[in-house]
Amino acid sequence: MLEIQPRAKRIFAAMDKSMNQLVAAFPAQMKEALEIAALFDTKPNRPFANVVICGLGGSGIGGTILSQLIKDECSCPIVSSKDYSIPGFVDENTLLIACSYSGNTEETLEALSSAVAKNAQIACITSGGKLLEMAKSNNWPHIQIPGGYPPRSAFGFSLVQLFRLSEAFGLFDGAWRGQMESAMNYIQSNQEAIKSEGEKLAEGLYGKMPIIYASSWLDGVATRWRQQINENAKMLCWHHYYPEQNHNELVGWRNEDDRLAVVFLKSKNDHYRVAKRMELSDEVYQKYTPNIYEFTAVGSSKLEQAIHLIHLGDWMSVALADLRGVDSTEVNVIDWFKGELAKV
Repeated sequence: MLEIQPRAKRIFAAMDKSMNQLVAAFPAQMKEALEIAALFDTKPNRPFANVVICGLGGSGIGGTILSQLIKDECSCPIVSSKDYSIPGFVDENTLLIACSYSGNTEETLEALSSAVAKNAQIACITSGGKLLEMAKSNNWPHIQIPGGYPPRSAFGFSLVQLFRLSEAFGLFDGAWRGQMESAMNYIQSNQEAIKSEGEKLAEGLYGKMPIIYASSWLDGVATRWRQQINENAKMLCWHHYYPEQNHNELVGWRNEDDRLAVVFLKSKNDHYRVAKRMELSDEVYQKYTPNIYEFTAVGSSKLEQAIHLIHLGDWMSVALADLRGVDSTEVNVIDWFKGELAKV
């Protein structure tokens, strides 16, 4: 079993950097992640009929995004699970991918234990902890990624390895590599413009309640935006996706409130009826708030577009943190919560 070790000489000492610097280093992180992925080689132990990706928070969002990006081309059902439990269908015909940046996420470890008891095929992505120990002792296929980052800022490492593992297990071909490199190069070449766009949006969202709307295949990207606003800017936020939004939440728009700010995340790959739904919904929102923004993803593939929007959202969230005068790296309440939970 080939174990992928992190590069001995780090690109930077992650924990000594601000979140702004970590966001700026995203293209470099993607480059290193692709180098790590190129060294990994494995084959399925046996055929499987379905896939479950277990992970939470910054470690789990990659599984959500991957499952939504490839669902139209992958014949194998993929479920992103974020809980202590696993779906009832998990058995010896299941591939379960456990993704925990620290390697100690209690929900993921418990879900993994349940999957092992059901004889599922296991693969792992982690920087260390109990998950790495289990992967080594059981000789499970695994990719070890560099440690020392806030999990949400290690997104590039985990997403790339999720794609590499999924390719190795035959879920799709290697076209993702070129798409990932294209996205990386675009971000590198247009970093200042993307940052400026994110800062301008942050100014519009300052003092407002952000509402992120996107097509269903970009729901994971919208979730990432919400999570980054939560953790980096220390703000509440909500999001929804089309067409589902038109069947419930649209009715809730009844009162004028200039504290609300709508952000549309759009793509040329959106279903043409979804595009029309957004257009008509916009007419409704304009009656109740003047704060409406829209962004169209850049890229020739869904993967490239998703990465562009994610990077834009990351810049927006740290700029919003700066405007609010809060430390975008601090997550003290989560640390407190985990400490209290550990006492139970």
